[in-house]
Amino acid sequence: MASDDEVAKKRGINAEQVRVLRQARGLSDEALEKISPARLHRAVRRLDYPDLPRARQAFRLLQSKDEAGNIRPEALATAVRQLQRLRSAAAGPEVAGVPTRAGGPQALSRTAGLHLQDWVALGPGNVGGRTRAIVVHPKNQNTLWAGSAGGGVWRSDDGGGRWTPVDDFMANLAVASLAMDPKNPNIIYAGTGEGFGNVDAIRGAGIFRTTDGATWARLPATATADFQAVNRLAVSRSGAAVLAATPNGIFRSIDQGRATWTKVLDAALGDVKFHPKSSTRAVAGGLDGGQAWYSVNSGKTWTPATHAGVWSGRVELAYSVKNPLIVYASVGMVSGGIWRSSDGGKTYAARKTETKQGAHAPYLGDQGWYANTIWAGDPTDENLVVVGGLDLWKSVDGGDTLIDISTWWDSRSAHADQHCIVAHAGYNGTSRLSVFFGNDGGIFRAADLGTVGNDANLPRVSGWEELNNNYCVTQFYGGAGNPVSGKIVGGAQDNGTACYSPAGGSENWFSIFGGDGGQCAADPADANVFYGEYVFLNIHRNTDAGTTVDNNGDRYISGNFWNDAAGKWDWKAAPFSIPDAMNQNALFIAPFVLDPNDANRILAGGLSLWRTNDAKTANGNAAGPRWMRIKPGIGKNISTIAVAQGNPDIVWVGHENGAVYKTGNATAANPLWQRIDDIGQQPLTAVGYCGRIAIDPKNAQIVYVAFSVYGNANFWRTTDGGSHWQVAASLPAAPMRAIAIHPRQTTFIYLGTEVGLFASEDAGAHWSPTNEGPTNCSVDDFFWLGETLVCVTHGRGMFKIDLSGV
Repeated sequence: MASDDEVAKKRGINAEQVRVLRQARGLSDEALEKISPARLHRAVRRLDYPDLPRARQAFRLLQSKDEAGNIRPEALATAVRQLQRLRSAAAGPEVAGVPTRAGGPQALSRTAGLHLQDWVALGPGNVGGRTRAIVVHPKNQNTLWAGSAGGGVWRSDDGGGRWTPVDDFMANLAVASLAMDPKNPNIIYAGTGEGFGNVDAIRGAGIFRTTDGATWARLPATATADFQAVNRLAVSRSGAAVLAATPNGIFRSIDQGRATWTKVLDAALGDVKFHPKSSTRAVAGGLDGGQAWYSVNSGKTWTPATHAGVWSGRVELAYSVKNPLIVYASVGMVSGGIWRSSDGGKTYAARKTETKQGAHAPYLGDQGWYANTIWAGDPTDENLVVVGGLDLWKSVDGGDTLIDISTWWDSRSAHADQHCIVAHAGYNGTSRLSVFFGNDGGIFRAADLGTVGNDANLPRVSGWEELNNNYCVTQFYGGAGNPVSGKIVGGAQDNGTACYSPAGGSENWFSIFGGDGGQCAADPADANVFYGEYVFLNIHRNTDAGTTVDNNGDRYISGNFWNDAAGKWDWKAAPFSIPDAMNQNALFIAPFVLDPNDANRILAGGLSLWRTNDAKTANGNAAGPRWMRIKPGIGKNISTIAVAQGNPDIVWVGHENGAVYKTGNATAANPLWQRIDDIGQQPLTAVGYCGRIAIDPKNAQIVYVAFSVYGNANFWRTTDGGSHWQVAASLPAAPMRAIAIHPRQTTFIYLGTEVGLFASEDAGAHWSPTNEGPTNCSVDDFFWLGETLVCVTHGRGMFKIDLSGV
């Protein structure tokens, strides 16, 4: 085996980077030898951005906090209930289904041209998104349900060949767990809200239940703060007891969750499992702190498990189907460790958790708190174990020796960040060996667990099948499109910057940049030019209509990594860097906009506001976009930017603390800025994170400001450039993340929120009482293709609707 120094020299990096890549990115020694240069460079680049899941967590949490830094308990559930009350009030009383109040039908029709049936899904149908739960019907073995972190419950009746959403208007689409009643497979429970710390996760609203696999209703007893994150659900073999593992403890119900839930263990829980053959025995794993418990009375009481050595982090557990006295534990300690119990989970002993070369198998990388799963479901072999973290690893000797069977750095393999492993209902350990995997890229299948990933040499790509066939659950942060070509780019959580072409359709999105994607822009005058973003304001440019990034690998126009014409990499700051991007003095997903008046001008927000007037300048060895600071920092990051159409001097910016500024000479060398949110006879009240600002395209004195917090004063309007403000009523107290103004009928306003999309026909004075589509998930961005509105969601991909007829 080559030394770290030898590997480093061969791959053009240093020995410390080799060591960190092995631990943080889960790369085995073989993988370090075989990974492609482009993927290696990206992996090294990400070392400057460690623990991206936690960074996503902090960003999403920041967006939702009020000015005091708080999120009220049951905030999302409260917003949903408020929405339901608004809808009922607008409809008015009914007799035999006919409204009896004249105002009802009029109120319901105030939708600015939006009609649910007119939305067209754009996908991505082949990209997927974070999937934490899969269940399979035990008899109809091609029927599967999947739970996505932002896109709700989906169903397939052909083994994953085609997926359809079960209920797009379910009260909450942040599904983190699913459990089927073993006695009645028509009864399925869905737990909402992720409690693993990644609060790019959407908050939950309790547990939902179906008795027909299609229609879901929330269990009223779970509409409390105790159930805003349901990490795992388990149903006893008899169907009599249901257990819910949450950050607030384990809760137990013996009436199918209808009325009563009792807290039976007061600890932060990430996992709970019932014994596969006994209704009285169960095990549970801690969310952090390296703890495990067992129960011998159907979860009524719990006893701490014991083990030699020190455990830390999250603990995931799996019963061996062959011999349920054996319980395996995946412990989130130093890139992962496997432990085994031979007494049903009472005591555990360490396994070696080594590669064939004798080194530690770093299957969790540095994010076992986020992606951690273990499976021992083979009915013929108690020593067959599969674990997942960054990648998937398999052991045939009970966790002593592991081999990686997938690799995150090759698109032919399963996607990175593993969350669940579920055997096909027909899995028998001999002739039928199909297993499903849920991860940040959606759903994948190994047709033969015995041979998948067993390539003679890396990469481990044999036998993998991607099943994201119309499984449209991608979590986008931003998007943009060219109205002539119809091409679209979008920045997605852990799925990079992806491109859509009308010719390819919803099943043919492709990545033009990896990692986490962010905001996007499209040059309206040149269909070949798009802009995307990696985290912390690292903007990149594409000049071949979304095929590659600037025709030559990774091309940044603001970040701190670049390559020269010869393809050599310089790991220092590029000459065109924005200092805020270099130093991570920017939001995780930072705002940047292409000036609608000049396609060569970009404004980008970190702690300060930056401007370039030569965005399309070649950025080779010596030249690149030149950035100028045009607004000094106030100690809080810029969160949104708006430029007036027809007047590039009028620019507004909002900050993460709610501060709002404007200038009337933005193209000058040193623009003068005025703080707006604390002046005037009716001041704009800062309520927290400023989510979006929009300027009327026909009258720059009319400006809309939305705040991304759980509060009642989230949407404001001024008609005199900020001297006076009006706050909108009749909107749910949910975070507001996106504003669109119809380009022709400018009194028609569209508002994207955490609980869907709302419309106004009178410049925001009154609003539709209903979510006007396309789903109940978070709407994070809008953009126009002519007069076609594209809706960018954080959990259900993108949708479009033609509004040229309004």
